[in-house]
Amino acid sequence: MNIITNNTAKCSMGLDALLEVLDPEIGLNVVDLGLIYQLDFDDIAKNVYCNMTLTTQFCPMGQSITNGVKNALQNTFADYTIEVELTFDPAWNHEMISEEGQIFLNK
Repeated sequence: MNIITNNTAKCSMGLDALLEVLDPEIGLNVVDLGLIYQLDFDDIAKNVYCNMTLTTQFCPMGQSITNGVKNALQNTFADYTIEVELTFDPAWNHEMISEEGQIFLNK
């Protein structure tokens, strides 16, 4: 999983929080699904920027998942403004699932 970030320590904190955000149709968290592409932090402006995708552009739970991501990051970085941006470039595919996610899905 190659997540772009400008702050490795804060990115790790953010990813830990995002482990609690599940895709309700699959039952796997957004990190292990490979949905998170970027987490950047602006400590001066107090902003967190998250660039992510969904398994499909037409995901019926897309709003719920993006709200979950925003809420999880807000709970972890309470004094920051959270911006979540969806992208479908590159498009998500099964190869983006982490090894832990693969194990979970194959049980």
